[in-house]
Amino acid sequence: MKPIARQSLLTTISSYIGVLIGYFNVLWLLPYVLQPDEIGLFRTLQDMALLLVPIAQLGIGNGITRFFPLVKEKKYAFFTLSLILTFVGFLIVSSLFLIFKENVIAAFATNSPEVIDFLGVVLFITLFSVMNTILEAFCRSFMKIAVPSFFRDVVNRISVAILVSMYFMNWLIIDQMIWGLAVLYLISLIGMTFYMVNINIFRLDFDFSSFPKDFRRDFLKYSMITLLGTAGSVLIMKIDSLMVSSMIGLDANAIYMIAFSIAIVMELPRRAISQAAMPVVAEHFAKNEHFEINKLYKNIAVHQFLICLLLFLGIWSNIDNLYHFVPNSIIYETGKWVVLWIGLAKMSDILFSINGEIIVFSKYYIFNITATLIMCVAVVVLNLLLIPVYGIEGAAVASFLSLLIYNLIKYIYIRIRLDFDPFSFDVLKIFVLGLLTYGIQLFVLQFMEVGLKDIILRSVVVTLIYIAGIYLLGIAKESQKSIIEKIKRPRP
Repeated sequence: MKPIARQSLLTTISSYIGVLIGYFNVLWLLPYVLQPDEIGLFRTLQDMALLLVPIAQLGIGNGITRFFPLVKEKKYAFFTLSLILTFVGFLIVSSLFLIFKENVIAAFATNSPEVIDFLGVVLFITLFSVMNTILEAFCRSFMKIAVPSFFRDVVNRISVAILVSMYFMNWLIIDQMIWGLAVLYLISLIGMTFYMVNINIFRLDFDFSSFPKDFRRDFLKYSMITLLGTAGSVLIMKIDSLMVSSMIGLDANAIYMIAFSIAIVMELPRRAISQAAMPVVAEHFAKNEHFEINKLYKNIAVHQFLICLLLFLGIWSNIDNLYHFVPNSIIYETGKWVVLWIGLAKMSDILFSINGEIIVFSKYYIFNITATLIMCVAVVVLNLLLIPVYGIEGAAVASFLSLLIYNLIKYIYIRIRLDFDPFSFDVLKIFVLGLLTYGIQLFVLQFMEVGLKDIILRSVVVTLIYIAGIYLLGIAKESQKSIIEKIKRPRP
């Protein structure tokens, strides 16, 4: 767990620096500078592009992590092959996008016609993003995830702030600002390339002849199968936003985006842990160390649920305070219940630990096809049923139900096939602690007025109750012991 913990810590630090910048952008800068329909356009174009990225990537990112231990002697030829295949994938996806362009136009023509004028931006963002995912995957194989996370979470968000500020100062018109989105993703790609060159892990090698026997066939087969799993995960993250824009309008998507951005913060530790855990899980499977994987499965379940639940409690306890500081809050606070449902969706994903990563790197990775198809059908059908009735809240509920179904299917499959189980008594303790913490703060601070004083006091109360509960209930005792030993350790 030490390499995972170290890289996760560095990545989490970058993530939360990015969160502070992102919160400033989403909760203040964008609502202050842009109209709701402009914010909706900003989000819709990015979501459309990022929905295409895993398809264009052809699953190569997971393939790199899975097969890297097998070709360490030919790693740069492997890297070059991955870049070429990914670019071919982008050409295929962009061709299909252009072929079905009229269908895309028809989907947005009624409620969000502004999207139609910027479909070129979507393709450029897709290209730069998909190439960047390959660089990140290769860095991840070297256990170098902190700097890629810094580019993704910090540099990108600072760039967005600069871009929107330039529009606010009338240095750009709206069309130039929207096209500037593509430039932001290009900056990140250039930065990642320079970083890899600097640490000497960016080399092109076109000698593909000395790979192990049947390597290329197995690599492509695995990547294409895991493509569905990756695409499905992104689909459930982005399809709700696109369907809100298509079925309701860009204004509604702006409200949804701000609510979604508030809720997504609680998932950041899970992302960091997942990125660091993937190469470790792949290595354990390569060595057939199933006991170690199950142990990791349980440890991660406890620790990420423990961290993420505290964030969920902090966000939902302060939901009125958070919206209080958003410019034009009377418009955007109608998305408050979206925060709750998206938060519950993310907690269901967090609760089931690294089940997706285990399936992807096991010999049963083909099961991703079944699980993903079920989830894709569920998310589209639920959105079609719930959005017309409940609006943006219906989209959030659809995300929650889809993620819950998806994780239950994967959990049951892993339990049957590999006899792994992430749940322990500590997980139940954390759940009870969360209910008690929320109930106590709600009762004690029920007469507080919304504002800065309330958000500070409420956050402190929630944190103190939660930390005290961890100690009193004896949750994650080994980690507690390790922390206490480090505190007591004499300084040199």
